[in-house]
Amino acid sequence: MDKQNRKIDWLMLGVWIVGILIFLFLLLPSIIITISAFSASKYSTFPPQGFSLQWFEKLFIDDDWMEAIHNSLLLVLVVTPITTILGTMAAYGLNRLKLKISSQIQAFLVSPLMIPQIIIGIALLYVFADWGLNGTFAALAIGQILVAFPYVVRNVNASLVSIPPSLEAASMSLGESPLRTFFRVTLPLIKGGIFSGAVMAAVTSLGEVSVSLLLSAPTDIPVSVRIFNYVEQTYDPAVNAVSVVFIAVSVLLLFLIGRKNGLKT
Repeated sequence: MDKQNRKIDWLMLGVWIVGILIFLFLLLPSIIITISAFSASKYSTFPPQGFSLQWFEKLFIDDDWMEAIHNSLLLVLVVTPITTILGTMAAYGLNRLKLKISSQIQAFLVSPLMIPQIIIGIALLYVFADWGLNGTFAALAIGQILVAFPYVVRNVNASLVSIPPSLEAASMSLGESPLRTFFRVTLPLIKGGIFSGAVMAAVTSLGEVSVSLLLSAPTDIPVSVRIFNYVEQTYDPAVNAVSVVFIAVSVLLLFLIGRKNGLKT
């Protein structure tokens, strides 16, 4: 019995070691970028030569960076609510209507997750050229909504699956309309999935590059595209500084997801 317990202990120890090594490997790029952002050198080096906050200062006094940040935040404020509302409606309709082709429709709605984003960007470029929308903020927002949409659908659908339709039927049998039933019964039960989908849409909007690179105009460049272009021209630690800011924002948003869903469900 003791020998069996020792074997199990060694097995669990090996699993923990492998898990920690994989976690550190995934975390390593973020750690290197974060440390390099505080370098006193004019070029990105690791380990950094000295300690300085000059690159964070440059980030907030440089008009180009501030304009890119402003564009990204504006996109998030537009993309997140629209994507969340549309994705919630789509997930609810697919889950409750029980159509024969519901699975095919759902596969179509989440297909942007399987199609390379560069292909989506090129396709939208041709479509918006015919519509006269190329180089507009609307085109950029629509492209990001398309990319972020599947995340909302999947998160909301996961919440809806756990809610029996009998709860809604009971509410309507007591005199509530379908609309009031949705807002008073269904919505409070799926708000965790909606919140998670909204956060994923926001994070996707902040980090999306391929579609934004093809659809953005010089006056509407988001931070992700600005970083891409900046690295091609120069590579001082200002890029690391802006990356640290958005890593912090993403970690905060993901932490909120964990607080919302992990501790309450």
